[in-house]
Amino acid sequence: MSELAIEVRGLRKSFGAKEAVAGIDLDIAAGSLAGLVGPNGAGKTTSLSMMTGLLRPDLGKVLINGVDVWADPAAAKAVIGVVPAEVRLFDRLSGAEMLEYAGRLRGMPAGQARSRAVQLLEVLDLTGDARRLVADYSTGMRKKAALGCALIHNPSVLFLDEPLEGVDPISADVIRRLLTRFVGSGSTVLFSSHVMELVEQVCDHVSIIDRGAIVATGTTDQVRGGKTLQQAFIDLVGPRATDEEVLSWLGSSSS
Repeated sequence: MSELAIEVRGLRKSFGAKEAVAGIDLDIAAGSLAGLVGPNGAGKTTSLSMMTGLLRPDLGKVLINGVDVWADPAAAKAVIGVVPAEVRLFDRLSGAEMLEYAGRLRGMPAGQARSRAVQLLEVLDLTGDARRLVADYSTGMRKKAALGCALIHNPSVLFLDEPLEGVDPISADVIRRLLTRFVGSGSTVLFSSHVMELVEQVCDHVSIIDRGAIVATGTTDQVRGGKTLQQAFIDLVGPRATDEEVLSWLGSSSS
């Protein structure tokens, strides 16, 4: 196996009596485009938040390129980029200012941050809107701007939480192509999603999480097992109950 970019061991997190993540282990090789998939509430966002140093785990260890995220958070965060599900940007900045500011926050010289911002805006198809306030951006534009902010310091590992949620098809295609290009250079991407078609199209590695536990992990072909990824996913995590039993009244004309 090639060198691991992401190594997770025994990761756990509870909120009161609710165990959100139940001791997961995960290995993602460098140069992979990996998907973490699961139903809503399965623990995807909580897991990614702990892997990126945004949420402290109750137990467990996360290594990024061999660096312990919680023992040396500054060193780990220097080599990662993160796009959370709920994108929060500085709405009173323009798109160009936003990306340049993200570069400056990463310690880049002003000229380099400005140059990279211009290049990213072009690749992300945002050049025409570079001077517009982020507050006026659509959902797709905000996702692309957030991706630009996450990439501007050229991280070796990129984490994305539902990167195409609410994104129009054109913006989604731009993001997919950029991620493929990024991984082609030897970098690593781990993103969460509940859209099986997207994961099956672009990912070489996939892990399925359900009720806080990893129930399948491996190459996309291994996890699919000769089926579509969606069917393999349904076979592993659902359905919880038959609709005939639970909704026996549905469709009846009688009250």
